[in-house]
Amino acid sequence: MTRARLDKLPRDVAAMFDDVAERYDVTNDVLSLGQDRRWRRAVVTAVDARPGDRVLDLAAGTGTSTVPFVFEGALAVPCDFSVGMLRVGKQARPRLPFVAGDATRLPFADATFDVVTISFGLRNVVDYRLGLQEMHRVTRPGGRLVVCEFSRPTYAPFRTLYAEYLIKALPAVARRISSNPDSYVYLAESIEAWPAQQVLATVIGVAGWRGVEFRNLSGGIVALHRAYR
Repeated sequence: MTRARLDKLPRDVAAMFDDVAERYDVTNDVLSLGQDRRWRRAVVTAVDARPGDRVLDLAAGTGTSTVPFVFEGALAVPCDFSVGMLRVGKQARPRLPFVAGDATRLPFADATFDVVTISFGLRNVVDYRLGLQEMHRVTRPGGRLVVCEFSRPTYAPFRTLYAEYLIKALPAVARRISSNPDSYVYLAESIEAWPAQQVLATVIGVAGWRGVEFRNLSGGIVALHRAYR
């Protein structure tokens, strides 16, 4: 597999997500063998939204990840750069205040949010380091960051098996269930090329965040990073 250049993502990444929007949630559930629901529950716990909290949910897609924060009484804003995703989300969840936005140039004032979270989207930001700085800018002093992203399995034999799944099985399954299966070839490459847990923790700290920590989910397939401003 050719590794994705994370500093040179395809210019049509937004269009790619537009194409997969209709079946995106179902496809993710199948490809993760249902684990994505467990991962998202871990995000909800880490965010720990309280009534009245202002939560920015980046890479929110169709708003599936935003709904639990609303249920907790938070003022949650789903934001994504894919207009197609937002359109599908608005049809399904018309009461959510969807916002189209680029994570490297967020359309929000300084210190607006109590919590900023992004799940499975940071690796798709064309300059994720700049994106982390923007998230820092729009978070109030003392506010929190929660990042959930694919990472590196910690057990070497499993890591090899997982790499084979990304290369062979994931695109094959996507061809059967996705509206744009070729997109999942890129997604698999971006997962394989993404920095390991500790490396990303260091990058988050360099972006200005404090108290950076992470924990592995599903043996390191996913890592949950937390920090505060």
